[in-house]
Amino acid sequence: MATFLKPHLNSHATEGEVVKNPSKTPFWYCAETGVYNTLIDSTSGISIPYSELFSMVKSMASSLRQRGVSQGDVVLILLPNSIYFPVILLGVLSLGAIVTTMNPFSSLLEIKKQALDCGVTLAFTTDDKVDKLAALGIPVIGVPESLVSNSNSSQSSGFYELISCDPNWDSSPKISQQDTAAILYSSGTTGTGKGVVLTHANFIAMVQLFVRFEASQYEYLSTENVYLAVIPMFHVYGLSLFVMGLLSLGSTVVVMRKFDANEMVKAIERYGVTHFPTVPPLLMALTRRAKDGASSSMKSLKQVSCGAAPLNTKSIEEFVRTLPDVDLIQGYGMTESTAIGTRGYNTEKLHNYSSVGLLAPNMQAKVVDWITGSPLPPNCMGELWLCGPGVMKGYLNNSEATKSTIDGNGWLHTGDIAYFDEEGYLYVIDRLKEIIKYKGFQIAPADLEAVLVSHPDIVDAAVTGARDEEAGEIPVAFVVKRDGCALSQTDVIDFVCKQVAPYKKIRRVYFKASIPRSAAGKILRKELRNLLTSKL
Repeated sequence: MATFLKPHLNSHATEGEVVKNPSKTPFWYCAETGVYNTLIDSTSGISIPYSELFSMVKSMASSLRQRGVSQGDVVLILLPNSIYFPVILLGVLSLGAIVTTMNPFSSLLEIKKQALDCGVTLAFTTDDKVDKLAALGIPVIGVPESLVSNSNSSQSSGFYELISCDPNWDSSPKISQQDTAAILYSSGTTGTGKGVVLTHANFIAMVQLFVRFEASQYEYLSTENVYLAVIPMFHVYGLSLFVMGLLSLGSTVVVMRKFDANEMVKAIERYGVTHFPTVPPLLMALTRRAKDGASSSMKSLKQVSCGAAPLNTKSIEEFVRTLPDVDLIQGYGMTESTAIGTRGYNTEKLHNYSSVGLLAPNMQAKVVDWITGSPLPPNCMGELWLCGPGVMKGYLNNSEATKSTIDGNGWLHTGDIAYFDEEGYLYVIDRLKEIIKYKGFQIAPADLEAVLVSHPDIVDAAVTGARDEEAGEIPVAFVVKRDGCALSQTDVIDFVCKQVAPYKKIRRVYFKASIPRSAAGKILRKELRNLLTSKL
């Protein structure tokens, strides 16, 4: 039975110590106060030092309490990445109130639906969206892109008052670790989005077992690390790192409000970025810029990590070849597991780039036959199940979905197809719901996508199943080809056919300008299937 269990880890976290380093004085180090900045806006350079962060959080909590926000209320954060995102979230949580987040590009209909589902009582959003949310009947607080005390904007001055008022309040609420801290919605790429209910205990486990444990595996000081935050903070991946976890380590976080390849390179060089958490599209963009001559601006990089979706072999090989001195690791986690799962770890003698790593402490995992539920041995593919302190409380107002996802023994059925090797390294293949069933054979789209992107004239690709009367489903490819090439549908089909079993071959090909992906980099196969329907 391939069940892996890491030894118990002491759950008492030590407070991050800010270490002065007079031999290295980057401009974001303040010699007068002797502290490193916590959060830096990559464009403006405006920053929040550690010496002010806790006071700002307490001021935010005190101000919200005065505005009537109380324990159990739900507050929506509808923001792009911002140095104020952690201040808002931590202020809300310290009140015992509940945070829910959304992609700032969500439509009004989507915002209204989520707000009604979880009972939003207050929202934070960008200044340009204040009136739109107010029209939905939601009390709104505008958050400026940058903030100075003498700002002329009434909305900006209002936010300034929130983070600069008296941080002392009459009494602190009694908060249990099992109280709800956040409601984060799943992407809904394979169905209707569901509210994932996470507790304070889930977040404590996430900080300790994911972020702090990983940092403990390396010799260099966490306080000397500089992270580039491009991954959305509204997503569990970005939230776990940039909004909570890294702050407990004393690391510096450089925040990009939106992704731009040129600005990414500038930020890495300007701030001496050492660590860059990414998703596959970001990693590919980084590799392209390095290949185009920007690698000299990336000399400070120590490690690039990738999550949210598996990297294909071509992307891994190109990255390692282009930036050979930068450590590359992958990780695995879900919103439903509070981002806790596995994390890669390389040594001088062992580089396992294709695996998503080893199991986090205090977590259990097993791979089972997705039909029978029987445990499988190493190197056998099946559905991955997880159990541990990161597993969610359940889905909001959806007991049926909760019961089908978390069984009576506490195992989270992830819906991901994976396998462990004999050393305990995990390899994620695809989503169970994405499996294509062709004449009784089961085909993982990711297998075909890996073959497709190995073609020199294919930039990106995605595969999904199309209904077929005779076969049940057939594999259909959506391909982004290199500019100027004369690649045809027949060329693509023949290329794949030579490298896979006959039942796996691609039956149809559609050329597209881009592949639809979520903010976390996952292929939106639902949109591809909708395209297929429209073409019939």
